[in-house]
Amino acid sequence: MVKAYVKTFGCQMNEHDSERMRGLLHKVGYTLTPDEAEADFILINTCSIREKAEQKAFSHLGRLKLRKAKKPGLRIGVCGCIAQREGERIIRRAPHVDLVFGTKNIHRLPQLIEKMIKTKRRVIEIYDDRERWQQFGCEIERDNPIRAWVTIMQGCNNYCTYCVVPYVRGSEWSRPAQEILAEIRDLAANGYKEVTLLGHNVNSYGRGLDQEINFPALLRAIDQIEGIERIRFTTSHPKDFSEELVEAIADCPKVCEHIHLPFQSGSDKILKSMNRNYTAAEYIDKVNMLRAKIPQAGITSDVIVGFPTEEEADFQQTLRLIEEVQFEGLFTFLYSRRPQTAAGNFAQQVPNSIKQKRFEILLEIQNRISSERNESLVGTQQEVLIEEGKALDGDGTSGREYLLRGRTRLNKIVEFTGPPDQIGKLRQVKITKANRFNLEGIMLP
Repeated sequence: MVKAYVKTFGCQMNEHDSERMRGLLHKVGYTLTPDEAEADFILINTCSIREKAEQKAFSHLGRLKLRKAKKPGLRIGVCGCIAQREGERIIRRAPHVDLVFGTKNIHRLPQLIEKMIKTKRRVIEIYDDRERWQQFGCEIERDNPIRAWVTIMQGCNNYCTYCVVPYVRGSEWSRPAQEILAEIRDLAANGYKEVTLLGHNVNSYGRGLDQEINFPALLRAIDQIEGIERIRFTTSHPKDFSEELVEAIADCPKVCEHIHLPFQSGSDKILKSMNRNYTAAEYIDKVNMLRAKIPQAGITSDVIVGFPTEEEADFQQTLRLIEEVQFEGLFTFLYSRRPQTAAGNFAQQVPNSIKQKRFEILLEIQNRISSERNESLVGTQQEVLIEEGKALDGDGTSGREYLLRGRTRLNKIVEFTGPPDQIGKLRQVKITKANRFNLEGIMLP
């Protein structure tokens, strides 16, 4: 029995790619193991968006060199965004790696493994096999039996000056709607209750397709699929966040009111330098448009601290935007230079000490806001999709009381007690306590 292990660094797109690769590994005879130490083949799925994720990936590869020295039959593969960007340079940096392939070659994993085994040589494949790459019908070994990711598009045409996505994922293309709907119908038939639609800019879905369809129309079509209870999506670009989309969210009962809408900076000077194609005022107008139509909407966002030329005045404008919008939560990043991006060559890089200080100030403010947003839900009744449970008596022999865990429509984690047969169901929960990162409650009859 040959065992395989897949380790993922990066975003939801990377996580879903790993699900696809685990399905392909299973198809060709590998047994998937949760224990990396017992694996015969280790596949590292890498991310190049942030420097920290890249450092973690190469540090892990360094540790695997020692493991391979003790287990010569161990094979190691590297895929994902770093592999797409670096190609054979990965071998020069980590000569113990046996297989390297890019983001556009996932579907060829079985053939690449066969070649690696037969030739007993390193295999490197980095190219844009676009026609076959778009075939998403491969087996998927999903992590969650209740919630599923569904790719609706890949790539990006925006070329934000800090971002490597266009270089490692390619130009933007949309998956045909009939394929997406067929996949979601199959998920519903297999008991899945929630889908998250993935794309680097879902708001521009449909461009270039033969079928005349846009993202709001796709949401309306998915909303009609029986068995699916909730629909989420990520990520939206503010410049393409339209009134038509807001109306679709409001009209479709299954589409959750949690919107992830990255703003990146509150300074128009910095936004222009980032090539974001909107101003801070325009971003706030989009937020106000959303909340006018859907008052209960919860917004999360991304922000970059310390982008080149960011001065104290620019940072203060970012803080003012955060205070005005009142985000449910923020994904906050210290700017780091990335290869191939325009901003990596910008002069006036902000010193790390200043970036770190600003990061801590911003985090303190957002932690306060997040806590206040959570506190405002105490005493309210929230719909929760229960995803998992843990026996309170340790082994579950009582058969009754479990600590259950699920999410509200605004994507807030809630914990409460109840029987295990509630897992996978939607239930009303009264919120009794608010913590910074989660809520506690009582399940209602």
